Amino acid sequence: MTLAAATNENLAHISNMLVYSSMAVYMLAFFAHIAEWVFGSRSKVGRTAAALTGTAATAPSVTVQVKQQGGGTAVLDKPKIVTRSAAGTRDVPDGPGAAGGTEKGDLYGRIAVSLTVLAFLIEAAGVVARALSVQRAPWGNMYEFSITFSTVAVGAYLGFLLARKNVRWMGLLLVTTVLLDLGIATTWLYTDSDQLVPALHSYWLWIHVSTAIFCGAVFYLGAVGTLLYLFRDSYENKLASGGNPSSFARSVLERLPAAASLDKFSYRINAAVFPLWTFTIIAGAIWAGDAWGRYWGWDPKEVWSFITWVAYACYLHARATAGWKGRKAATLALIAFGCWLFNYYGVNIFVTGKHSYAGV
Repeated sequence: MTLAAATNENLAHISNMLVYSSMAVYMLAFFAHIAEWVFGSRSKVGRTAAALTGTAATAPSVTVQVKQQGGGTAVLDKPKIVTRSAAGTRDVPDGPGAAGGTEKGDLYGRIAVSLTVLAFLIEAAGVVARALSVQRAPWGNMYEFSITFSTVAVGAYLGFLLARKNVRWMGLLLVTTVLLDLGIATTWLYTDSDQLVPALHSYWLWIHVSTAIFCGAVFYLGAVGTLLYLFRDSYENKLASGGNPSSFARSVLERLPAAASLDKFSYRINAAVFPLWTFTIIAGAIWAGDAWGRYWGWDPKEVWSFITWVAYACYLHARATAGWKGRKAATLALIAFGCWLFNYYGVNIFVTGKHSYAGV
């Protein structure tokens, strides 16, 4: 064995150890998020958010001092600003978050985020070590795609937190999904890092696959928001109709952002990433033309990528149609993300095509 081969093998081993180490830290973050939800008891803010289903939110009055002629000052009250929702929607404030407005819950939430940051850095180092071990982009097979996908998803989530966006309510579901993704990757999808077909030896591997990973990771965040929107919307509907939700529903759902906020969050994410998914398909067609001499060949991966594009296009179109806003459009968004998931797992594992590499 040459020195270079031994070095690459050591880097691959280091990559594996880093991935397993990140899983251990993600598990600690999972328990910290559980503690955040458990100890973040329902607060007055949360109960108020759940109870308000038809009143408008008002901003407090602000006093302003202005100078008068002669050196004196006068105090004026700034008029109250009333924010109103669109017709047919409810004016419900956002919930206080998983911490429930309590100091103990917030402490565990901050610990969970800190552990998530540490796990993200360890996993990202594992992805880099995998790339160095093979001297190429670290997404030549499903194992590499999976570990990179979860890294990007967590990175996008942390990016929202860094931008001071209210998304910590997503932490528990995100960490749970990342653990599931890494568990599947290390248990069933692992492939030796040196297995790469000739068609993948192209700079398009960096362009096409990287954008596909990024789109999938951000689409996932949108799907989480959409799923929670459906639960929160049902909860608000039940309260508005005089129903009595269970104590568990009150404890969990009243701490989430309002249904309108979740809906807006998911829509903006999907709308922002859709053009990049369009570019992903176009880039794949160009790469296919270079590699196989045709831009489109009805390969299963190509077909399902286009189906996913159509599903998200229908969702965005539905959002612009008055009769398809809300729950109907949200269902379309989840179907679209389901198409993306099948395009990744289903097509790669159960369907044979030109995009089947190294058995997975």
